[in-house]
Amino acid sequence: MIMIYGNKELYGKSDAELIIELGGRFKQYRLQSRMTQKEVSYQSGVSIFTIRSFETGRATNITMGTFFALIRAIGFLEEAEKLLPEIPISPEILMQIYKDRPKRIKHKKNQNK
Repeated sequence: MIMIYGNKELYGKSDAELIIELGGRFKQYRLQSRMTQKEVSYQSGVSIFTIRSFETGRATNITMGTFFALIRAIGFLEEAEKLLPEIPISPEILMQIYKDRPKRIKHKKNQNK
């Protein structure tokens, strides 16, 4: 399956190119949050130099920990779920669950009477 991102194939991009794009998007999200790089630095514990480098595409080896700290600082941590969403249950497994489910529950009558 080939996924297209914009006009360029997603899988044709290098890791560095993907990180550069994320950095540019992060800047847009930061500005949307009305936060300065200094404020993000204070909230995240990430240096202003690293934030500036990430946003301008010069930092292409940012760690996941740093990335999560940054998006947490600007209030968009829930967006990280979209990176690797949970795998949905396959129809075959759903059918098996449904098949194994009891059709009704029958209680035995009290035998002490």
